[in-house]
Amino acid sequence: MPDALLATPYRRADADIICSIFESCFWRDMQTRLVAGGDEPLYLPADSCCDYHQIIFRSDYAASALHEAAHWCIAGAQRRQQVDYGYWYEPDGRGAAQQRIFESVEVRPQAIEWLFSVAAGRQFRVSLDNLGGDDIDPFPFQLAVWQTVHYYLANGLPPRAACFWGALRKHFDSGHATDASYYTLGKLK
Repeated sequence: MPDALLATPYRRADADIICSIFESCFWRDMQTRLVAGGDEPLYLPADSCCDYHQIIFRSDYAASALHEAAHWCIAGAQRRQQVDYGYWYEPDGRGAAQQRIFESVEVRPQAIEWLFSVAAGRQFRVSLDNLGGDDIDPFPFQLAVWQTVHYYLANGLPPRAACFWGALRKHFDSGHATDASYYTLGKLK
């Protein structure tokens, strides 16, 4: 996608638009909303205080919304009944072994986020989310994300991810988002 197209304000998705598109896909059947304003991302299943599921993303960052939506799109039914899907999170400052475990859990969500980002006319960057941790080679993780994107392009996305990706592509008129040339390893560096 030409960089000029990505920078064009009327083409670029902001968080409010992303939330609206997400809600159009999942509110009726799944009572789930993307919610801006979190200090940190957090998934909250419905409970006695709130009768719908909330995917809370950082501030009003569109990239965070797309990333958190990707996590939700692959979480199974049991995981979607648990706070933060029942996953552990080791904060920034992870050692090399902990970082590799983190990356193994992040490959699929980041691959789906990349697909969502292209569909929404946004730049994508792989996130190691470990600024204060051990210095490790990012290439194995970047390669795994790239390989997973190409797997999804060839074999299809999980159903909820496919629904949201299709809605993003329709809203932003980004049929090109299915073109593998938008997903090269060079775009990750």
